[in-house]
Amino acid sequence: MKVSNKDLDLGLVKRAKAGDYQAFDLLVLKYQSRLISTAFKFVKDLQIAEDLVQDSFIKSFKSLDSFREDSSFYTWIYRITVNTSKNYLVSKKRKDELLQTDISKEANYTIEPTDKDTPEDLLHASQLRNIIIESLNGLGEDTKTALTLREFDGLSYEQIAEVVNCPVGTVRSRIFRAREVIDDAIKEHRKGNQVSQAGTNS
Repeated sequence: MKVSNKDLDLGLVKRAKAGDYQAFDLLVLKYQSRLISTAFKFVKDLQIAEDLVQDSFIKSFKSLDSFREDSSFYTWIYRITVNTSKNYLVSKKRKDELLQTDISKEANYTIEPTDKDTPEDLLHASQLRNIIIESLNGLGEDTKTALTLREFDGLSYEQIAEVVNCPVGTVRSRIFRAREVIDDAIKEHRKGNQVSQAGTNS
């Protein structure tokens, strides 16, 4: 019978709780690159992201006894990393940078102009990208967090529910609402372009 990833982690956690530091080191090696990538989305600085992840592992090690073994270790350390990154930004009075992801590089909301040789299309693509970013930043903190964890980090609804500590149904509704807001903004933008083009052609 194949042992699940969660059970493998749990075995390492139990060993770490018993004083086996090497077991915890294995968890660090397993997840640090993914967590650095997560922290980097917040702080946009690799060295700071690495420091924040190190802090997160230190916090998790110190509070390892409080880890509930019925949940995933990765989800737990992920939540600690997210909170550590957000606290860093708040402490530096950089709240406006919270969850500022460069979504132009993300597949879900990448806007490709239909004709790259047409300046008008390039302009529209740039405008649309800005509208998506503005819509994302205009969402409430909880809604923005849920959408970002789903679209950009690829977490399941269940994992997101653990990270933000709320029911799965609430996570689903927040993500639905966020997508709806962004889609509406895109539709309004396109409608405005059609009206302006009609006015130009008349």
